[in-house]
Amino acid sequence: MKLTSTAILLAVFFTQTVFAQSTGRVFVTNERSNTVSVINGTTHKVEATINIGERPRGIGISPDGSEVYVAISDEKKIAVFDPKSLKILRKFNVGEDPEAFAVHPNGNIYISNEASAKATIINPRNGIIVAEIPVGLEPEGVAISPDGKRVIITSESTNMLHIIAVPEHKIIHNILVGARPRAATFNHDGKFSYATAEIGGEVIKVNMTTGQIVKRISLGDDKAKPKDILMSKDGKNLYVAGGRLNQVMVLDSESLELIKGIPVGKRVWGLAMSKDGKRIYSSNGVSSDVSVIDTLNNTVIATTKVGEFPWGIVIDD
Repeated sequence: MKLTSTAILLAVFFTQTVFAQSTGRVFVTNERSNTVSVINGTTHKVEATINIGERPRGIGISPDGSEVYVAISDEKKIAVFDPKSLKILRKFNVGEDPEAFAVHPNGNIYISNEASAKATIINPRNGIIVAEIPVGLEPEGVAISPDGKRVIITSESTNMLHIIAVPEHKIIHNILVGARPRAATFNHDGKFSYATAEIGGEVIKVNMTTGQIVKRISLGDDKAKPKDILMSKDGKNLYVAGGRLNQVMVLDSESLELIKGIPVGKRVWGLAMSKDGKRIYSSNGVSSDVSVIDTLNNTVIATTKVGEFPWGIVIDD
């Protein structure tokens, strides 16, 4: 069958439109530039820069996608901006030194307040504090289970994972793990969690029913200072930001054995995955860039220069 020129143009337009919609925008906090870089998910180019506030770190998106939240640590606030217009909508106080946070399916934000050794739960629509939970020293990483019933807070100096029940907001397990735990994630049914221990150079697997460590592995290199951690869409692999190793490491989620190290920029910290699981973006602090990883073959397909010392990263797709 012979296609008309109009049909060909419509087909091309449709393909490009679907591709553009599936990639969306990538937002990166630049800790030392006090900005958020906005990366086009199709071209991998920076299309805008937002002056967001002093020392931005953690970043997340509301469940309905209408707002983006940024922890601006030195202002003790969360800044909120519109992901379409990129305009700052408001800021609200969240306590001492907010660093990382996670957005619950109900819309509330669970924040680690590093300087005050507590986790704060806030309704971002009105800035009202829902609860405050004392945790260990220097809390940082926050992870929420797929069903929203459990939250993990990592405390760097106490070397613990604090497992919090929701909506009770009570700690049900304090789990001693490796030195300086930085981040955590869950598997897809929430039965297991995984955490990184930066100084220990380890990844730890925890049974969420018993609160017991079921497996741990050393990453086997003194330069490996793991920070962020993600589960692949099929649940088979973990992606771990290797810090000074300058690699994103791919691990088997069952055995924790290393499958591959993917070279990226210098001092990789944050990771974000597209909804379809086909792309992972890493924020590389010292080289001030973002690496784009194709998860089909686990290779870097693009590198994008951003602001100084990129930290948090999230995808609006």
